[in-house]
Amino acid sequence: MSEIPKISEAEWEVMKIVWSRTSPCTANEIVNALEGIADWKPNTVKSLITRLVKKQALGYMEERRNYRYYPLVSQDECIRSETKSFAKRIFGGALKPMLVTFLQEEKLSEDEIEELKRILEERKG
Repeated sequence: MSEIPKISEAEWEVMKIVWSRTSPCTANEIVNALEGIADWKPNTVKSLITRLVKKQALGYMEERRNYRYYPLVSQDECIRSETKSFAKRIFGGALKPMLVTFLQEEKLSEDEIEELKRILEERKG
């Protein structure tokens, strides 16, 4: 797929369930998995699934009059797309101000700091 679809916050919750499964899942399985996460009626979840199918984020197959849904885009692809969109909207696409803002606002553990250093060193070399 060349263009990653824009996924709303509610649709992300549905996608996270589908991404976490090793095999395609039914709408009812998604509804059940969202219990305790989101206070949505089954029809709301089914509407979200329909929107995700239209956006080509989810595919489906029919199995004995049951639809089973699977992701057409990976979680990593969607995260990268959302990150680029966020950086463009909020920081004019500039990565440095975005990183500086996050680093100033977040408390990082020693392990996280070391991991960031390692990533930067790899990028440098």
